[in-house]
Amino acid sequence: MSTAPLEIYLLRKMNASYLQRPDPDLPICVERTVLVWLPLAFLWLCAPWGFTTLCKKPAKAPLSKLYICKQVVAGLLLLTAIAELPLTLAEDYGPSSDSTAQKHPVVLYANPVLFAVSWVVVMLCQECVRRRPRSVDSGSLFMFWLLQVLCAVFQFQTLLRDALNKEEIDDLPRFCLFYISNGLQLIALVLSAIADVSPENPEAKATFLSRITFSWFNSMLIKGFKRPLVQEDMWDLNEKDSTQTICREFEDIMAKELKKAHSRLQKKQNKRKTKNDHQSGLAKGVSQDVLVMEEMGKKKEKKKKKKKDSESDYPNSWLVPTIAKTFKGVLLETALYKLIQDILAFASPQFLKLMISFTQDKTSHAWTGYLYAVLLLVVAFLQSVILQQYYNRCLILGIKVRVALMAAVYKKALVVSNDSRKESTAGEIVNLISADAQRFNKVTNVLHLLWSYPLQIALAIAFLWIELGPSVLAGLLVMVLMVPINGWLATKSRGFQVENMKFKDTRMKIVNDILNGIKVLKYYAWESSFEAQVQEIREKELKVMRKFAYLSSVSTFIFSCAPAIVSLATFAVFVSVSPDNILDAEKAFTSISLFNILRLPLTMLPELISIMVQTTVSKKRLEKFLSGDDLDTMSVTRDDSHMIILFSVSLDIKPGRLVAVVGAVGSGKTSLISALLGELHSLRGRINIKGSVAYVPQQAWIQNTTLKDNILFGSNLDEEHYLSVVDACALGPDLDLLPGRDQTEIGVKGINLSGGQKQRVSLARAVYSSADVYLLDDPLSAVDSHVGKHLFERVIGPKGLLKDKTRILVTHGISFLPYVDEIIVLVNGVVSEVGSYDGLRASKGAFSEFLETYGKDESNNADESDYEQIDTLPEGLEPQADDSLEDIVSSTLKRENSLRHSQRVRVRKNSSVRSKKDSGDKKGQRLIEKEAMETGRVKFSVYLQYMRSMGWCFVTWSFLFYFIQNVAIIGQNLWLSDWTDDSVEYFNTTYPAHIRDMRIGVFGALGLAQGFLVFFGTILIADGSISASRTLHTNLLSNILKAPMVFFDTTPSGRIVNRFAKDIFTVDEMIPMSFRSWIFSILGVLGTLFVICLATPIFIAVVVPMAVVYYFVQRFYVPTSRQLRRLDSVSRSPIYSHFGETISGLSVIRAYGHQQRFLKQNEDTIDQNLKSVYPWFVSNRWLAMRLECLGNLVVFFAALFAVISRDSLNSGLVGLSISYALSMTQILNWLVRMTSELETNIVAVERVREYAEIKNEAPWITSNRPPDDWPTAGNIRFDNYKVRYRPELELILHGITCDIASTEKIGIVGRTGAGKSSLTNCLFRIIEASEGRILIDGIDISTLGLHDLRSRLTIIPQDPVLFSGTLRMNLDPFEKSSDEEIWTVLELAHLKDYVRGLPTGLQHEVSEGGENLSVGQRQLLCLARALLRKSRILILDEATAAVDLETDDLIQNTLRTEFSHCTVLTIAHRLSTILDSSRVMVLDFGQIVEFDSPSVLLNNKQGHFYPSAVVSCAFNYRDCLRVRKKVPFFIKCLYFCLTVTIGYFYAVLAVCEICLRCECVYSEPLCDSGC
Repeated sequence: MSTAPLEIYLLRKMNASYLQRPDPDLPICVERTVLVWLPLAFLWLCAPWGFTTLCKKPAKAPLSKLYICKQVVAGLLLLTAIAELPLTLAEDYGPSSDSTAQKHPVVLYANPVLFAVSWVVVMLCQECVRRRPRSVDSGSLFMFWLLQVLCAVFQFQTLLRDALNKEEIDDLPRFCLFYISNGLQLIALVLSAIADVSPENPEAKATFLSRITFSWFNSMLIKGFKRPLVQEDMWDLNEKDSTQTICREFEDIMAKELKKAHSRLQKKQNKRKTKNDHQSGLAKGVSQDVLVMEEMGKKKEKKKKKKKDSESDYPNSWLVPTIAKTFKGVLLETALYKLIQDILAFASPQFLKLMISFTQDKTSHAWTGYLYAVLLLVVAFLQSVILQQYYNRCLILGIKVRVALMAAVYKKALVVSNDSRKESTAGEIVNLISADAQRFNKVTNVLHLLWSYPLQIALAIAFLWIELGPSVLAGLLVMVLMVPINGWLATKSRGFQVENMKFKDTRMKIVNDILNGIKVLKYYAWESSFEAQVQEIREKELKVMRKFAYLSSVSTFIFSCAPAIVSLATFAVFVSVSPDNILDAEKAFTSISLFNILRLPLTMLPELISIMVQTTVSKKRLEKFLSGDDLDTMSVTRDDSHMIILFSVSLDIKPGRLVAVVGAVGSGKTSLISALLGELHSLRGRINIKGSVAYVPQQAWIQNTTLKDNILFGSNLDEEHYLSVVDACALGPDLDLLPGRDQTEIGVKGINLSGGQKQRVSLARAVYSSADVYLLDDPLSAVDSHVGKHLFERVIGPKGLLKDKTRILVTHGISFLPYVDEIIVLVNGVVSEVGSYDGLRASKGAFSEFLETYGKDESNNADESDYEQIDTLPEGLEPQADDSLEDIVSSTLKRENSLRHSQRVRVRKNSSVRSKKDSGDKKGQRLIEKEAMETGRVKFSVYLQYMRSMGWCFVTWSFLFYFIQNVAIIGQNLWLSDWTDDSVEYFNTTYPAHIRDMRIGVFGALGLAQGFLVFFGTILIADGSISASRTLHTNLLSNILKAPMVFFDTTPSGRIVNRFAKDIFTVDEMIPMSFRSWIFSILGVLGTLFVICLATPIFIAVVVPMAVVYYFVQRFYVPTSRQLRRLDSVSRSPIYSHFGETISGLSVIRAYGHQQRFLKQNEDTIDQNLKSVYPWFVSNRWLAMRLECLGNLVVFFAALFAVISRDSLNSGLVGLSISYALSMTQILNWLVRMTSELETNIVAVERVREYAEIKNEAPWITSNRPPDDWPTAGNIRFDNYKVRYRPELELILHGITCDIASTEKIGIVGRTGAGKSSLTNCLFRIIEASEGRILIDGIDISTLGLHDLRSRLTIIPQDPVLFSGTLRMNLDPFEKSSDEEIWTVLELAHLKDYVRGLPTGLQHEVSEGGENLSVGQRQLLCLARALLRKSRILILDEATAAVDLETDDLIQNTLRTEFSHCTVLTIAHRLSTILDSSRVMVLDFGQIVEFDSPSVLLNNKQGHFYPSAVVSCAFNYRDCLRVRKKVPFFIKCLYFCLTVTIGYFYAVLAVCEICLRCECVYSEPLCDSGC
């Protein structure tokens, strides 16, 4: 067909339909071509992407009803398209057609064909969606249907209007087909917005429309509105959002980037080395210039040092590329969103320009204004949708980066070498996963602003050039001049940030020390000293923060002035260069609108620079830690050889042998075990170990989980094996004592277990693992002698469960040595001797001398046959024991079954929570409860507390300054509006210079005023926030130190660390920023509404309903958002707790090879946190989307009312009103964000307050103070003393009544849980009395302040706790003693030679937990502490359990001589430590069952003490010999004869029986007179 008829058709229709009239319409040719082909073109462009699924194997997807409905609708549309084609053909070529009539245009043939093909494409696309796995709907199909419906609206109204005007329908068939087709398209649009599948996570089933509006989150909001959300309400994570998925790719890329960084570092070091060699060669030829160069060298020394520090000796610049490559897809996607949003942002000022032009041109049709108003709304809505998608993806990306870094740090901590680990304390590593990872999270959110802000500035300048011409260069010059200021501010900020992080790390290290040694601090009344240390560091930290805040205030001042100065410079130059340049409303407000866009980049640049600076510091810290050396896994190889080369000595340990390692304190026994584990750096040689390894450390590591899980340690449960292990490790009786048996939860660091119990659990863990090699680092030292014998016999020894395993046993107990296969003797880190017991005795070497000292005159005829006979005891020798020795051990542990058949169920000693349960109710015993979490709204009192901490003066004045600044902004804009009226007043006349200068001057003055007002307001908020930080931290620290011990027993240290790390970080840095931004935002919103209402008063009618909607939306949203934030805080604490627990048990985890299991546990813990973090981000986007829509309506109504009132408004007010309205969306969005951020951040204050208001223990100092020399005598009297841990729990001491005279030495014994440690804790008032009293020298201790009491008593605890710092600080934190006094006590503690040998002497730095000292040396330091205090009362709580016999002997001798004038209470496992006691107190069930001299108690065979003493003596015969080495000759002869006739064991037992009856051990004269 010829094209002529089409041209005629189009021209005719163009003349009939036009825009230049009050009721406009589009030409019909456009409606039937462009508007039809546009949606179809979109469909065909998108279709190929979907068709790829058709080529693949289809996923198993059912034919759902929804899918069938969609296909039926598409099929009906196909039929309507097909029906239109024969209709046109019939009209043109049918029998009834007129051959002379004009034929239909080509478009009526083409469109049906195009539609038919398109509907087929739609059906194929819908099939593709069904086949695609996990797919819900197609976003492209939804957009196609939406475009189709919108484009059809024009033809819809044209056909309808023609029919109404003509009152008849010209072309009924096509009319009907169009409306049927249009209805079906509308149905298709609705169907495309409905999901096809329904998985558990609503996000997975969300349709395209639901995803862009975040409507899928409604169900969570409804649930949160009805009741407070809990962790169980959180949805499961999508697989792509889980920690494991995130980390897998990150670690792969990190490994590659780290390898490249190592190569770069190696090249750099080689280059530097070559350069240095060259320089040193040249130096040889220089002689006369030396003196001159030396002087210059001194001057340059500092610069060189700084340069050296800056040149990192670790791989750097690899972390950012790793993150970029890992998340490149999301980064590109968000970049595209940001680019579109930025471009759309510049569309609004152009519509504003058109609106002002419309109000100025009174001849333009009204519909033009309405069209502009609608277009403003559409553009704003599109901008909102894209912006929220951008924010959502950026925030999720930030979380993924944080998770990847946290997991990487955790994984690194598991494999890092000891050398690298020493460079970072536990506190510093916690900061890496809290502060540093959080900074990367934050910087990822603003990463695209690095290019977006310059782009926005460039586009704004380009549009301003169009408006104002070259005058804009003046404004550009102002911005360029700010660049060097920016650089200077960034440099200074970076320095402050580095300094701040150092102080933060130091503070966290001391806080960790305090939490780890809190019991010792309370015993010694050292809290105030450590509080002063933390406060000193905190003050330095706050001082740096103040400098940083002041610098930020200068930065804020400069950039607050920037938009005003830029606009002033531009307008001033514009009106000054030519008298023809008059500022009219169109130019002014379009420019102001562009300047408003410019304001955000310029204002946010300082914050962006600050964030980048902080992140640079964090980047270096993370790179240094993550690139540290790993543990050398090749230093210990696993093959069939058993050759061990250590300290240049070869050790050949055959499979299945029991090898003992002995030596004095500090001889290297633990180092040997560490070397075997591969924990030490190997200088030369290698270690081969056959098979798997199990390790029992000297200080037992216990997890915060159930007893059973501690033993299983990730292994599968074999009930029979498990029960045999529990029985062999003497844990059976302990299970009976626990309310939940083996399901009872053990506290952090095993706080509710005694030292012996912890060690037995640690041993049971090793035994259950069924390893090939067992490394046992003195596990028997922390248990009673009879339990030690039981463990040796049933577990370690030749007849024990491990008899066929290779065992290396470090021990101080020489009674076990005759039964081992081989003995290794260590002296000063060198293997001195290796051999059998007999061989070493015969060699007369170091070992022989050792035995001569501690086992004088003892035969060593013990052999395997002798040992095999210790299954039962001869009846004559032990009438109390009816059965085997195993039963004696059990009877000691199970005394509650034989003593008055008590029905009370007791919890372990030192347990912080003792539950009252019957035997039938054993489950549900939790020591560590879930972290308390507030519900409902954040109380207004929390805000008041923060403002009170800031100071009302600071709050009031800062708000006032900000308010006046906002008034200045409005005044400046109103002045500009008035200025633009001059263009009308002086039209075609000369503009007076004095008016021009006045306009410029006032405009500039108001701009500068804004800057100064913001500067003063920011300074005041900075000072106030630092005051608040100081107050809140001081209250928290002070209250934590005054909290009772039960709080620390029941609260994981991770929770407390979380308060000092994350929550204080939030108080320091996040809240001040949120508070300042919130004030800006609220004043900005109020100012905007004021200006719009001033311009168009009718707008007030809209403000009220919109405010109501805003209120209800906020009210609906806040409960969920707030609770999600709390859940985030609560679920973050276990991450830190697990991390700390892992760090403390690193050697154990590595030894068992359980790194992967702990990594998985860490991932699960992080995932639990993510379950509340992701919904919180989505909740913010949900709210922002809805409130931005409200802001868009403000723009629409402002424009609409401006159109309606254009006859009564001047163009200046219209421009002012709409330009303000355009900023409303941004300000409202910022307000919502800041309100939410402030409320969620203020939760940190709530959490800090929670711990700052914990009930304190008694006051440290009261008005009733004892005399300075109290106690003078050291008399102690217990008067019907009863105590319980908490009011609702049972008594743990039942009416203790006794008198202890001055200088008496009292031994305290009793089974586990009998109340021994509780009794000593009561002396220090760690536990307060329920009834009765304790008198010391006649003064009731309950009337004294705790520090007055505790500072006059001295205790040497079982676990020697040291703190980070110098040796001197560990001995004398208050610096009350002179150096001479300290050297004296070190000499008495046998440490003087060791300390003198240290390079720094008393200033020697003790590492975290005292790890750079042996356990024995730590215990001797604790002795030195006690000596320095010169107290009249001394308590020894199993103080020598973990030291060798030689050290024990040194300590005992010192105690006898230096504390002879003191009253001494001793809790001991070893009989020898209490044999010298004046009296022995036997406790059972919290009652004194026996209390008399050892001789009297030993004569009472029916008593509690006698059986234990006999058994203990039998297995510690050397202990007896130690105490009285001059044993009568006839007893030695008897012992020798009995050894030959009945064997070693029975000989020892018989002699001990005789000795105990004759009291020869205690009274030599009695023995001399004959037994």
